[in-house]
Amino acid sequence: MTLLALPIEAQQNMELTAAEVAARMTPGWNLGNTLEAGDNSNNYKNSGTGTETWWQDTKTTKAVIDYVRAQGFRSIRIPCAWVMGHISNATDNTIDPAWMQRVKEIVDYSLEAGLYVVINQHWDGGWLENHIADTSGKAQRKETLKSIWTQIATTFRDYDERLLFAGLNEPNAENLAATNNLVEYEQVFLNTVRDTGGNNPQRVLIVQGPSTNIDHTCNYLTTLPTDPAEDRLMVEVHYYAPWNFWGMEHDESWGNVFYYWGSQNHVSGSTHNATYGEESYMEEQLQKMKTRFADRGIPVYIGEFGANWRKITGAAESQEKHNASIKYHYKVFMEKCFQKGIVPVVWDTNYRGQPSMTIIDRKNLTIYNNYMMDGIHEAMEEAGISTAILSPQSEVPAQESPAIYDLQGRVMAAVSDGAIYIRGGRKYVGR
Repeated sequence: MTLLALPIEAQQNMELTAAEVAARMTPGWNLGNTLEAGDNSNNYKNSGTGTETWWQDTKTTKAVIDYVRAQGFRSIRIPCAWVMGHISNATDNTIDPAWMQRVKEIVDYSLEAGLYVVINQHWDGGWLENHIADTSGKAQRKETLKSIWTQIATTFRDYDERLLFAGLNEPNAENLAATNNLVEYEQVFLNTVRDTGGNNPQRVLIVQGPSTNIDHTCNYLTTLPTDPAEDRLMVEVHYYAPWNFWGMEHDESWGNVFYYWGSQNHVSGSTHNATYGEESYMEEQLQKMKTRFADRGIPVYIGEFGANWRKITGAAESQEKHNASIKYHYKVFMEKCFQKGIVPVVWDTNYRGQPSMTIIDRKNLTIYNNYMMDGIHEAMEEAGISTAILSPQSEVPAQESPAIYDLQGRVMAAVSDGAIYIRGGRKYVGR
Protein backbone atom coordinates (compact mmCIF):
# COMPACT_ATOMS: atom_id res chain seq x y z
CA MET A 1 0.00 0.00 0.00
CA THR A 2 1.26 3.47 -0.87
CA LEU A 3 1.08 6.06 1.90
CA LEU A 4 0.25 9.60 0.77
CA ALA A 5 0.51 12.62 3.02
CA LEU A 6 -2.79 14.52 3.06
CA PRO A 7 -2.31 18.31 3.27
CA ILE A 8 -4.52 19.80 5.96
CA GLU A 9 -5.88 22.36 3.52
CA ALA A 10 -6.71 19.70 0.93
CA GLN A 11 -10.30 19.65 -0.26
CA GLN A 12 -12.13 16.71 1.28
CA ASN A 13 -15.30 15.31 -0.16
CA MET A 14 -18.71 15.94 1.42
CA GLU A 15 -19.71 12.30 1.71
CA LEU A 16 -19.47 11.87 5.47
CA THR A 17 -22.77 11.74 7.33
CA ALA A 18 -23.42 13.83 10.42
CA ALA A 19 -22.69 10.78 12.58
CA GLU A 20 -19.36 10.20 10.86
CA VAL A 21 -18.42 13.86 11.23
CA ALA A 22 -19.46 13.85 14.90
CA ALA A 23 -17.13 10.93 15.61
CA ARG A 24 -14.22 13.09 14.46
CA MET A 25 -15.16 16.14 16.56
CA THR A 26 -14.94 14.91 20.12
CA PRO A 27 -13.98 16.54 22.41
CA GLY A 28 -14.49 20.18 21.46
CA TRP A 29 -13.57 23.59 22.88
CA ASN A 30 -15.31 26.98 22.77
CA LEU A 31 -13.63 30.24 21.76
CA GLY A 32 -15.88 31.89 24.32
CA ASN A 33 -16.43 35.60 25.03
CA THR A 34 -14.60 36.51 21.84
CA LEU A 35 -16.33 36.80 18.47
CA GLU A 36 -19.76 36.92 20.12
CA ALA A 37 -18.83 39.91 22.30
CA GLY A 38 -20.50 43.27 21.80
CA ASP A 39 -22.92 45.85 23.12
CA ASN A 40 -26.51 46.12 21.90
CA SER A 41 -27.07 49.44 23.69
CA ASN A 42 -25.82 51.31 20.61
CA ASN A 43 -28.81 50.14 18.53
CA TYR A 44 -26.66 47.51 16.85
CA LYS A 45 -24.44 50.02 15.03
CA ASN A 46 -21.24 48.71 13.52
CA SER A 47 -18.64 48.43 16.27
CA GLY A 48 -15.77 47.06 14.17
CA THR A 49 -13.38 44.20 14.75
CA GLY A 50 -12.23 45.55 18.11
CA THR A 51 -15.14 43.84 19.85
CA GLU A 52 -13.04 40.67 19.86
CA THR A 53 -11.32 41.88 23.03
CA TRP A 54 -14.25 43.60 24.72
CA TRP A 55 -15.08 40.61 26.94
CA GLN A 56 -11.60 39.09 27.22
CA ASP A 57 -8.13 40.50 26.61
CA THR A 58 -6.47 38.32 23.98
CA LYS A 59 -6.71 38.63 20.22
CA THR A 60 -7.01 35.19 18.65
CA THR A 61 -3.81 34.25 16.84
CA LYS A 62 -2.74 31.14 15.01
CA ALA A 63 -0.58 30.35 18.04
CA VAL A 64 -3.66 30.38 20.29
CA ILE A 65 -5.51 27.95 18.03
CA ASP A 66 -2.47 25.70 17.69
CA TYR A 67 -2.18 25.61 21.47
CA VAL A 68 -5.83 24.58 21.76
CA ARG A 69 -5.23 21.74 19.32
CA ALA A 70 -2.09 20.72 21.21
CA GLN A 71 -4.25 19.95 24.24
CA GLY A 72 -6.04 17.23 22.29
CA PHE A 73 -9.23 19.05 21.35
CA ARG A 74 -10.50 17.87 17.99
CA SER A 75 -13.03 20.59 17.21
CA ILE A 76 -13.64 24.23 17.99
CA ARG A 77 -16.93 26.07 18.36
CA ILE A 78 -16.65 29.75 17.43
CA PRO A 79 -19.66 31.69 18.79
CA CYS A 80 -20.27 34.68 16.51
CA ALA A 81 -22.21 37.91 16.73
CA TRP A 82 -23.37 39.43 13.47
CA VAL A 83 -26.36 41.72 14.00
CA MET A 84 -24.98 43.00 17.32
CA GLY A 85 -22.27 45.38 16.19
CA HIS A 86 -21.26 44.11 12.76
CA ILE A 87 -23.85 45.38 10.29
CA SER A 88 -22.44 48.03 7.93
CA ASN A 89 -25.77 48.69 6.17
CA ALA A 90 -28.88 48.25 8.28
CA THR A 91 -31.21 48.61 5.29
CA ASP A 92 -30.24 45.23 3.86
CA ASN A 93 -28.41 43.73 6.88
CA THR A 94 -25.03 43.84 5.18
CA ILE A 95 -22.39 42.24 7.39
CA ASP A 96 -19.27 44.38 7.81
CA PRO A 97 -16.72 42.92 5.32
CA ALA A 98 -13.89 43.45 7.79
CA TRP A 99 -15.77 41.41 10.39
CA MET A 100 -16.53 38.62 7.93
CA GLN A 101 -12.85 38.52 7.01
CA ARG A 102 -11.84 38.29 10.68
CA VAL A 103 -14.19 35.36 11.26
CA LYS A 104 -12.82 33.71 8.14
CA GLU A 105 -9.25 34.21 9.36
CA ILE A 106 -9.94 32.39 12.63
CA VAL A 107 -11.82 29.61 10.84
CA ASP A 108 -8.78 29.18 8.60
CA TYR A 109 -6.41 29.06 11.59
CA SER A 110 -8.57 26.32 13.06
CA LEU A 111 -8.74 24.20 9.92
CA GLU A 112 -5.00 24.54 9.41
CA ALA A 113 -4.50 23.25 12.96
CA GLY A 114 -6.49 20.12 12.14
CA LEU A 115 -9.69 21.06 13.97
CA TYR A 116 -13.27 20.65 12.87
CA VAL A 117 -15.03 24.01 13.16
CA VAL A 118 -18.53 25.18 14.10
CA ILE A 119 -19.65 28.77 13.57
CA ASN A 120 -23.07 30.00 14.63
CA GLN A 121 -25.44 32.93 14.92
CA HIS A 122 -25.03 33.41 18.66
CA TRP A 123 -27.19 35.31 21.17
CA ASP A 124 -26.34 38.39 19.12
CA GLY A 125 -28.04 40.91 21.41
CA GLY A 126 -31.15 38.74 21.62
CA TRP A 127 -32.74 40.13 18.44
CA LEU A 128 -34.07 36.66 17.63
CA GLU A 129 -33.29 34.38 20.55
CA ASN A 130 -35.32 36.49 22.99
CA HIS A 131 -38.32 36.57 20.65
CA ILE A 132 -38.78 32.98 19.52
CA ALA A 133 -42.19 32.76 21.19
CA ASP A 134 -43.46 36.06 19.71
CA THR A 135 -45.86 35.89 16.79
CA SER A 136 -45.68 39.58 15.91
CA GLY A 137 -42.62 40.48 13.87
CA LYS A 138 -41.94 36.86 12.92
CA ALA A 139 -41.83 37.52 9.17
CA GLN A 140 -39.28 40.30 9.55
CA ARG A 141 -37.09 38.24 11.85
CA LYS A 142 -37.14 35.41 9.31
CA GLU A 143 -35.99 37.81 6.60
CA THR A 144 -33.14 39.04 8.79
CA LEU A 145 -32.09 35.48 9.60
CA LYS A 146 -32.19 34.59 5.91
CA SER A 147 -30.08 37.63 5.02
CA ILE A 148 -27.46 36.89 7.67
CA TRP A 149 -27.11 33.22 6.77
CA THR A 150 -27.08 33.91 3.05
CA GLN A 151 -23.97 36.03 3.54
CA ILE A 152 -22.25 33.60 5.93
CA ALA A 153 -23.03 30.52 3.87
CA THR A 154 -21.99 32.18 0.61
CA THR A 155 -18.65 33.23 2.10
CA PHE A 156 -17.88 29.70 3.27
CA ARG A 157 -19.69 27.61 0.65
CA ASP A 158 -16.53 26.10 -0.85
CA TYR A 159 -15.12 24.99 2.50
CA ASP A 160 -15.10 21.25 3.04
CA GLU A 161 -16.95 19.09 5.53
CA ARG A 162 -14.74 20.12 8.44
CA LEU A 163 -16.75 23.35 8.70
CA LEU A 164 -20.25 23.12 10.20
CA PHE A 165 -22.92 25.78 10.66
CA ALA A 166 -25.16 26.10 13.73
CA GLY A 167 -28.26 28.22 13.14
CA LEU A 168 -28.66 29.77 16.59
CA ASN A 169 -27.33 29.41 20.13
CA GLU A 170 -29.83 29.21 23.02
CA PRO A 171 -33.23 30.05 21.50
CA ASN A 172 -35.64 30.89 24.29
CA ALA A 173 -38.47 28.38 23.84
CA GLU A 174 -40.15 27.05 26.96
CA ASN A 175 -43.18 25.21 25.54
CA LEU A 176 -44.50 23.40 22.49
CA ALA A 177 -45.90 26.50 20.78
CA ALA A 178 -42.58 28.34 21.07
CA THR A 179 -40.75 25.23 19.88
CA ASN A 180 -42.93 25.11 16.77
CA ASN A 181 -41.89 28.71 16.07
CA LEU A 182 -38.28 27.70 16.62
CA VAL A 183 -38.54 24.94 14.02
CA GLU A 184 -39.84 27.53 11.55
CA TYR A 185 -36.75 29.67 12.10
CA GLU A 186 -34.50 26.64 11.82
CA GLN A 187 -36.19 25.74 8.55
CA VAL A 188 -35.28 29.21 7.25
CA PHE A 189 -31.67 28.66 8.32
CA LEU A 190 -31.53 25.23 6.69
CA ASN A 191 -33.16 26.28 3.41
CA THR A 192 -30.98 29.37 3.16
CA VAL A 193 -27.74 27.44 3.59
CA ARG A 194 -28.74 24.66 1.20
CA ASP A 195 -29.68 27.19 -1.49
CA THR A 196 -26.27 28.91 -1.54
CA GLY A 197 -24.59 26.12 -3.50
CA GLY A 198 -20.97 25.03 -3.36
CA ASN A 199 -20.57 22.36 -0.70
CA ASN A 200 -23.49 23.69 1.33
CA PRO A 201 -26.17 21.33 -0.03
CA GLN A 202 -24.31 18.49 1.76
CA ARG A 203 -22.77 20.38 4.68
CA VAL A 204 -23.57 19.13 8.18
CA LEU A 205 -25.83 21.63 9.94
CA ILE A 206 -26.68 21.92 13.62
CA VAL A 207 -30.14 22.86 14.87
CA GLN A 208 -30.84 23.83 18.47
CA GLY A 209 -33.34 22.29 20.83
CA PRO A 210 -35.71 24.66 22.69
CA SER A 211 -33.59 26.71 25.11
CA THR A 212 -30.92 24.05 24.41
CA ASN A 213 -32.47 22.36 27.44
CA ILE A 214 -32.41 18.57 27.43
CA ASP A 215 -35.87 18.07 28.93
CA HIS A 216 -37.48 20.68 26.67
CA THR A 217 -35.75 19.19 23.66
CA CYS A 218 -36.86 15.64 24.41
CA ASN A 219 -40.41 16.73 25.27
CA TYR A 220 -41.14 19.39 22.64
CA LEU A 221 -38.85 18.88 19.65
CA THR A 222 -41.00 16.24 18.01
CA THR A 223 -40.26 17.38 14.46
CA LEU A 224 -37.00 18.54 12.94
CA PRO A 225 -36.73 20.89 9.97
CA THR A 226 -37.14 19.16 6.61
CA ASP A 227 -33.78 18.61 4.97
CA PRO A 228 -33.25 17.52 1.35
CA ALA A 229 -29.80 16.24 2.35
CA GLU A 230 -29.80 12.82 3.96
CA ASP A 231 -28.20 12.31 7.38
CA ARG A 232 -26.68 15.80 7.58
CA LEU A 233 -28.27 17.21 10.75
CA MET A 234 -27.15 17.33 14.39
CA VAL A 235 -29.20 18.49 17.38
CA GLU A 236 -27.60 20.85 19.90
CA VAL A 237 -28.27 21.14 23.62
CA HIS A 238 -26.16 22.62 26.42
CA TYR A 239 -25.32 21.13 29.80
CA TYR A 240 -24.97 23.35 32.84
CA ALA A 241 -26.21 21.34 35.79
CA PRO A 242 -26.89 21.44 38.61
CA TRP A 243 -27.23 25.23 38.86
CA ASN A 244 -26.14 25.17 42.51
CA PHE A 245 -22.77 23.72 41.44
CA TRP A 246 -21.98 25.35 38.13
CA GLY A 247 -23.26 28.91 38.48
CA MET A 248 -25.04 29.80 41.72
CA GLU A 249 -23.25 32.61 43.57
CA HIS A 250 -24.95 32.86 46.96
CA ASP A 251 -26.89 30.61 49.30
CA GLU A 252 -30.64 31.14 48.99
CA SER A 253 -33.61 30.31 51.18
CA TRP A 254 -34.48 27.42 48.85
CA GLY A 255 -30.96 25.98 48.68
CA ASN A 256 -27.23 26.45 49.08
CA VAL A 257 -24.37 26.74 46.62
CA PHE A 258 -22.76 23.34 45.94
CA TYR A 259 -18.98 23.39 46.30
CA TYR A 260 -18.63 19.61 46.14
CA TRP A 261 -19.82 17.23 43.40
CA GLY A 262 -19.57 13.45 43.57
CA SER A 263 -20.09 11.56 46.80
CA GLN A 264 -16.36 10.85 47.25
CA ASN A 265 -15.77 14.60 47.27
CA HIS A 266 -18.35 15.55 49.90
CA VAL A 267 -16.99 17.26 53.01
CA SER A 268 -18.27 16.15 56.40
CA GLY A 269 -19.96 18.99 58.24
CA SER A 270 -20.27 21.22 55.18
CA THR A 271 -23.63 22.61 54.11
CA HIS A 272 -22.37 22.90 50.53
CA ASN A 273 -22.35 19.27 49.42
CA ALA A 274 -24.43 18.51 46.32
CA THR A 275 -27.82 17.08 47.21
CA TYR A 276 -28.94 16.44 43.63
CA GLY A 277 -27.66 16.60 40.06
CA GLU A 278 -24.71 14.27 40.44
CA GLU A 279 -23.64 11.21 38.43
CA SER A 280 -27.00 9.48 38.15
CA TYR A 281 -28.72 12.67 37.02
CA MET A 282 -26.01 13.32 34.43
CA GLU A 283 -26.41 9.76 33.18
CA GLU A 284 -30.18 10.10 32.89
CA GLN A 285 -29.98 13.40 31.01
CA LEU A 286 -27.41 12.23 28.49
CA GLN A 287 -29.18 8.91 27.99
CA LYS A 288 -32.38 10.78 27.12
CA MET A 289 -30.59 12.53 24.28
CA LYS A 290 -28.96 9.33 23.10
CA THR A 291 -32.27 7.48 23.01
CA ARG A 292 -34.28 10.32 21.51
CA PHE A 293 -31.79 11.39 18.83
CA ALA A 294 -28.41 9.62 18.58
CA ASP A 295 -29.95 6.16 18.42
CA ARG A 296 -32.08 7.38 15.51
CA GLY A 297 -29.04 8.56 13.56
CA ILE A 298 -29.18 12.22 14.64
CA PRO A 299 -25.94 13.06 16.48
CA VAL A 300 -26.13 15.04 19.70
CA TYR A 301 -23.88 18.09 19.96
CA ILE A 302 -23.48 19.56 23.45
CA GLY A 303 -22.27 22.98 22.34
CA GLU A 304 -21.54 24.23 25.86
CA PHE A 305 -20.63 22.49 29.09
CA GLY A 306 -18.87 23.67 32.23
CA ALA A 307 -18.86 24.55 35.91
CA ASN A 308 -17.31 27.47 37.74
CA TRP A 309 -14.09 26.89 39.65
CA ARG A 310 -14.36 28.87 42.88
CA LYS A 311 -12.24 30.15 45.71
CA ILE A 312 -13.46 28.29 48.78
CA THR A 313 -13.37 29.84 52.24
CA GLY A 314 -14.73 28.80 55.61
CA ALA A 315 -13.48 26.65 58.45
CA ALA A 316 -15.68 23.68 57.53
CA GLU A 317 -14.84 23.85 53.82
CA SER A 318 -12.11 22.39 51.60
CA GLN A 319 -10.49 23.95 48.54
CA GLU A 320 -8.88 20.59 47.83
CA LYS A 321 -12.24 18.81 47.68
CA HIS A 322 -13.71 21.54 45.49
CA ASN A 323 -10.77 21.21 43.09
CA ALA A 324 -11.32 17.46 43.03
CA SER A 325 -15.02 18.03 42.36
CA ILE A 326 -14.26 20.18 39.33
CA LYS A 327 -11.87 17.61 37.90
CA TYR A 328 -14.32 14.78 38.53
CA HIS A 329 -17.28 16.67 37.07
CA TYR A 330 -15.42 17.29 33.80
CA LYS A 331 -14.06 13.76 33.67
CA VAL A 332 -17.39 12.02 34.27
CA PHE A 333 -19.20 14.23 31.78
CA MET A 334 -16.61 13.49 29.09
CA GLU A 335 -16.67 9.77 29.86
CA LYS A 336 -20.43 9.57 29.54
CA CYS A 337 -20.45 11.57 26.30
CA PHE A 338 -17.73 9.38 24.79
CA GLN A 339 -19.63 6.25 25.77
CA LYS A 340 -22.84 7.50 24.15
CA GLY A 341 -21.35 8.97 20.98
CA ILE A 342 -22.25 12.52 22.06
CA VAL A 343 -19.95 15.44 21.16
CA PRO A 344 -19.02 17.46 24.31
CA VAL A 345 -17.72 21.01 23.86
CA VAL A 346 -16.33 22.79 26.93
CA TRP A 347 -17.02 26.47 27.55
CA ASP A 348 -13.92 28.65 28.03
CA THR A 349 -13.93 32.44 28.51
CA ASN A 350 -10.24 33.37 29.03
CA TYR A 351 -11.04 35.09 32.33
CA ARG A 352 -8.12 34.63 34.70
CA GLY A 353 -9.77 34.75 38.09
CA GLN A 354 -12.42 33.04 40.19
CA PRO A 355 -15.12 32.05 39.72
CA SER A 356 -14.51 31.03 36.12
CA MET A 357 -14.74 28.23 33.56
CA THR A 358 -11.44 29.18 31.94
CA ILE A 359 -9.25 26.22 31.00
CA ILE A 360 -6.69 27.85 28.69
CA ASP A 361 -4.85 31.11 29.40
CA ARG A 362 -4.74 32.40 25.83
CA LYS A 363 -2.47 35.35 26.65
CA ASN A 364 0.31 33.22 28.10
CA LEU A 365 -0.43 29.97 26.21
CA THR A 366 -0.59 27.92 29.38
CA ILE A 367 -3.18 25.79 31.11
CA TYR A 368 -5.02 27.99 33.59
CA ASN A 369 -7.15 25.27 35.18
CA ASN A 370 -5.38 21.94 35.49
CA TYR A 371 -8.33 20.37 37.29
CA MET A 372 -10.58 20.78 34.28
CA MET A 373 -7.89 19.85 31.77
CA ASP A 374 -6.73 16.82 33.74
CA GLY A 375 -10.30 15.56 34.00
CA ILE A 376 -10.73 15.86 30.24
CA HIS A 377 -7.40 14.19 29.50
CA GLU A 378 -8.05 11.30 31.87
CA ALA A 379 -11.40 10.64 30.23
CA MET A 380 -9.77 10.74 26.78
CA GLU A 381 -7.02 8.36 27.81
CA GLU A 382 -9.45 5.88 29.31
CA ALA A 383 -11.57 6.03 26.15
CA GLY A 384 -8.52 5.47 23.93
CA ILE A 385 -8.78 8.93 22.35
CA SER A 386 -5.34 10.19 21.39
CA THR A 387 -4.20 13.76 22.02
CA ALA A 388 -1.81 13.56 19.04
CA ILE A 389 -1.66 16.77 17.02
CA LEU A 390 -2.91 16.54 13.43
CA SER A 391 -0.19 17.96 11.19
CA PRO A 392 0.06 18.69 7.46
CA GLN A 393 3.76 17.83 7.38
CA SER A 394 5.27 15.34 5.00
CA GLU A 395 5.23 11.58 5.38
CA VAL A 396 7.14 9.88 8.20
CA PRO A 397 8.74 6.53 7.30
CA ALA A 398 6.79 3.65 8.78
CA GLN A 399 9.68 2.42 10.92
CA GLU A 400 9.81 5.74 12.81
CA SER A 401 6.26 5.47 14.12
CA PRO A 402 4.46 2.19 13.36
CA ALA A 403 1.29 2.93 15.36
CA ILE A 404 -1.68 3.92 13.17
CA TYR A 405 -4.73 5.79 14.52
CA ASP A 406 -8.09 6.75 13.07
CA LEU A 407 -9.27 10.36 13.22
CA GLN A 408 -10.76 9.76 16.67
CA GLY A 409 -7.35 8.66 17.96
CA ARG A 410 -8.07 4.92 18.23
CA VAL A 411 -5.42 2.38 17.20
CA MET A 412 -6.16 0.77 13.83
CA ALA A 413 -5.10 -2.78 13.00
CA ALA A 414 -5.09 -2.09 9.26
CA VAL A 415 -5.77 0.69 6.77
CA SER A 416 -8.12 0.30 3.82
CA ASP A 417 -7.78 2.14 0.53
CA GLY A 418 -8.95 5.74 0.82
CA ALA A 419 -8.99 5.72 4.62
CA ILE A 420 -7.68 8.84 6.37
CA TYR A 421 -5.52 8.06 9.38
CA ILE A 422 -2.77 9.37 11.69
CA ARG A 423 0.82 8.11 11.95
CA GLY A 424 3.50 9.90 13.88
CA GLY A 425 1.19 12.85 14.54
CA ARG A 426 0.63 13.37 10.82
CA LYS A 427 -2.37 12.77 8.61
CA TYR A 428 -2.31 10.32 5.69
CA VAL A 429 -4.61 8.63 3.24
CA GLY A 430 -4.12 4.99 2.30
CA ARG A 431 -4.05 3.99 -1.37
